[in-house]
Amino acid sequence: MSDKHPHVRGYGMAGSRSRTRLLQRLEALGVHDSRVLEAMARVPRHSFVDEAMTSRAYDDTALPIGYGQTISQPFVVAQMSTHVLAGATPPTRVLEIGTGCGYQAAVLAELVAEVYTVERIEALYDQARRRLADLGYRNVRPRLAMDGVLGLPNYAPFDVIIVTAGAARLPEALYEQLADGGHMIVPVGESASQRLALVRRQGDHFAVEYRDAVSFVPLIEGTR
Repeated sequence: MSDKHPHVRGYGMAGSRSRTRLLQRLEALGVHDSRVLEAMARVPRHSFVDEAMTSRAYDDTALPIGYGQTISQPFVVAQMSTHVLAGATPPTRVLEIGTGCGYQAAVLAELVAEVYTVERIEALYDQARRRLADLGYRNVRPRLAMDGVLGLPNYAPFDVIIVTAGAARLPEALYEQLADGGHMIVPVGESASQRLALVRRQGDHFAVEYRDAVSFVPLIEGTR
């Protein structure tokens, strides 16, 4: 599995070995979807962290990105990406709530045709937008929104909606933005007891199923 961004800083044999070890760890933890593993092999995670953190970029751990936010643990990104692909038909349009540094959006961009991603912190939005453009992700459409929980109704429907922060309750404002047959993945609960909820839409019926235990930074609703 080769890197399509060999020009990015920090790339080299050491980085390649670190990336290979990370992929091996993900497989050992139960990530077996070759599409997800190949996508994560192509995305240069070291380009999504601060310079001082590049030596840890391929550790299987969350890292701070400022403003009280983190770049998610690679295993969690792999989990979420696997759930994105788990529908009856392959998704083409995905909405992400919580751009952060842009890493999850980049992985999704390797898997689906069109990714919309919403961020409420302007500085993170600006950084992610530039970073994704510099890396050539033309199919990612970042948007700045003071209340990302409201989604992007003007661009709906979406085959999949992915929320990358822990919600105190299911964000029902997003339900109607799901395409018929689509699904939403959202961490729900307090930080110590979050679980991934899968919301599937069939017509006007929404079925909710709770899955893996996870830990995400809190989802903040409303304006700053």
